This record gives sequence, structure tokens and C-alpha cells, in this order.
Amino acid sequence: MNLHAFDVIRKKRDGEELTDQEIRYIVEGAARETIPEEQLSAWLMAVFLRGLSLRELGTLTTAMRFSGEVLDHKGLGRKTVDKHSTGGVGDKTSFLVAPLAAAAGLADPMISGRALGHTGGTLDKLESIPGYRTQLSLAEMRHVLERCGASIVGQTKNLVPADRRLYSLRDRTATVENPFLICASIMSKKLAAGLDALAIDVKTGSGAFLRNEDDANFLAALMVETGERAGTRTVAILTDMSQPLGRFAGNWVEIEESMALLRGERNPLNEDLREISLVLAGWMIHLGGKAANAEEGRAIAETNLMDGSALRIFREMVAAQGGDVHALDSGEAFHRPKFRRIFRAEKSGWFAAADCTKLGWAVQRLGAGRERAGEPVEAHAGLEMHTKLGMKIESGQPLVTMFAEDEARLAEPQELLREALMIGDAPVEPPPLVKRIISAENKNTFLNAAQRT
Repeated sequence: MNLHAFDVIRKKRDGEELTDQEIRYIVEGAARETIPEEQLSAWLMAVFLRGLSLRELGTLTTAMRFSGEVLDHKGLGRKTVDKHSTGGVGDKTSFLVAPLAAAAGLADPMISGRALGHTGGTLDKLESIPGYRTQLSLAEMRHVLERCGASIVGQTKNLVPADRRLYSLRDRTATVENPFLICASIMSKKLAAGLDALAIDVKTGSGAFLRNEDDANFLAALMVETGERAGTRTVAILTDMSQPLGRFAGNWVEIEESMALLRGERNPLNEDLREISLVLAGWMIHLGGKAANAEEGRAIAETNLMDGSALRIFREMVAAQGGDVHALDSGEAFHRPKFRRIFRAEKSGWFAAADCTKLGWAVQRLGAGRERAGEPVEAHAGLEMHTKLGMKIESGQPLVTMFAEDEARLAEPQELLREALMIGDAPVEPPPLVKRIISAENKNTFLNAAQRT
């Protein structure tokens, strides 16, 4: 039977369920560019408005997954695991969980992205290490995995080409914030990496893309459902993003903060980063078959953090991908931005709340991020937080230090900080770091709750 995009668009527009063949036709047309953009855009809007059944979502994700090349880890001798984050400010857990999982005898073929909007990009942070290569061939990535157990790279041109075209259209047609399309986009790329297990960090709070917790629960459950249907053991962990994660947000400053934690150093201002990294790594180690449960996995991860195993693996990965490990050892001596400015508290009280999205835009305006794909970023731009939610504040106390390569970049972030940080008159209790865990065992509760509303 010959299929026509017009008929598939109309069928979904009218709320009917598409066949597997019709969904595969759309995905193939996106990947091969045989369906014009206006028709793909119309189909995306129909899905945005009408949604998808779980069967349709599974078919869409699988078709996108196999729309290009996929990674094959046969003969590697290790199970493959990974982590994905829905995006946040100061979120640098990738640099901790990948070597932690590798130190437990697993392999992490992590395919990451760049900064866009108010959230930072893993690849931009890694490229602040002189010489580090984020673009590897599949053969090169395999070599790094065999040698180190972890490799963090960018998406290849031929990996999930259907998603590349559909995502570009979603960004231009106001169809980004849809749980079904978000799920298919994320999971098709992760499943194409050939994973045995996946831990998903779903951010909630003022710095998250999905601020409504019910929406975050539903998306998390959809991703768990989709991963499990594809044969990848999957868990979603809802974590707090009502303030930057850890002390620093930017590019090199996040690498240095991660290195300090890998060296076993501790600071009360980044205990949140340490804890969330251990929780994520614990689930990766458990789902990868190296621990009986997540708690045991966390204990293994903490041992690997404290005995230097994860640090050694991260250094080996950086060296294997062309990075200068001597820069990693130089600490703050390498971080030399041309300009610094301290933002101080204007009154005494307690750090009561933060608009974390505005803090993310402050980081972006300092030069560490980008508004449009392809814009350059600056390695040493960013900020350091000197306080956490719930802490006592004195008037004149430093709240944030900003770093920039251009002095003119400091003015707008300073105003964003003034708008974003709230000092209250009474103590507040910070939100819990881990709000909820959605697994194969309880995912249906959240899927059914969403279908009832």
C-alpha cells in the first residue's frame, strides 16, 4: 500500500492511532529527507496536540533509533550503561558517574550534547580541556572503551539522523515541550548507543525545562516504559534543580570542581553534587548487574570515588581522547579569567529561593553558553556560588563570583543575579535532592495517573 504524508497527518490530526507502517514511513521520510519540512512540521503539531499511545511511542522511538548507524558493543566484555540528564545549571554529574561506573567493571559509551539556552553542555565543558576530542569515529570510541571503560563524545552525523531533522523542526515550530516527542528524541539516541542499562536524571524545580512536577513524573515514566520495552533496564530519578548543582557553573570551572571530587576532596557547597552522582552511579552499577540493589551500587561507587579508581579512569579517558592531563592537575592555576566580579548580599537574612533559570542565563551571558547552535563559548566564563538554599546570610557577604573574558559581559549577569536570588527574613528548608524514583516496578502508577487527568 502506498502511503502519503497528507493522509498520515490528517489521521493523527483527527485523533486516530497510527499504524506501525505509517510511523515508520514518517521517520524514514525525515531521515532521507523525502518528506518536505512543512508536512513534517504539520505531523509534529498533530502529535503535539493529540499525543501518542504507548505502542505508537515505542514504534516511533525504535524507528528513529534505527534510522542511521547504531553502536554494537559485542566482544567488549562489559555490560554498557549510561546516564542522561534532562538539563540543568551546574550539572556536571557525567564527569563523575562515567568513571564511577567504569571502575565497577562496566562500560559507559556516553553521547552528549552542547549548551543551548540556559543549560550548559557536556561537550563544551570537556573541550575546555586543551586538546580533548569530542568527535571520534565509532572505531576510535571502541578503542577508548576497551582501554578505559568510559568515553564521552558528541553525536556522529549518522547516528539517529531522523531525530536531528525532527528536533530542528520542533525547535522552530513550538513543538518542543511535548512528553512523547521529548521521550522519543532522548530515548532513540540513548538506545542507539547500544545500552544494557540507563539511569535518567529528570530535573524538577526553577531551573528545569519541565517545572510542573506532574509533567516531569509522566515524562520519567514514559522514558522508563520505552527503555524497558526496548530491552534496556531503565530507571528515572527526579532530582532538584531549584539552585545550581554544586559550587560552580560554566565550562572549565565545572571540570575543576569534578576533579576535586574525584580526588576525594569535600566541600559543604557541593555535597549535593557528590550525593546525586553517587545515587545515579549506584543505579547504573545495580542495573548493570554489578550490585544486588541500588544501595549496594552506591556503596561500590563511593568506594571507587574514595580510593582513586574513578579519578584514574577519568584521566585515562581524557588522555585517550587527546586531552592534556597536566591541565587537570593544575587546579585553579589553569583557571585564569580576565575579569572577576563579586555579587554581594544587599541585606541580612536567609537564602530563601533562587530562579535557577535566570542563574543559567547569567552563566550564558557571561560567555559560557549559547543562545543559538554554532555560537562559540568561552572556556573560563562562569560563576561560583558561595551559599546554598537555607543558609544564613549577612549583608555584604559574597553570594556569587562571576568570571568573564570580556568586562562588558558582566553587567547583564549582575542584574540577572539581583533578580534571581531571594533573601528572606526567616529560615527555610531546602527541597530534597532526590524527590522520587520511577522504575519498571512503579512506572504504571504515573502513566495511569496522567491518562486519568
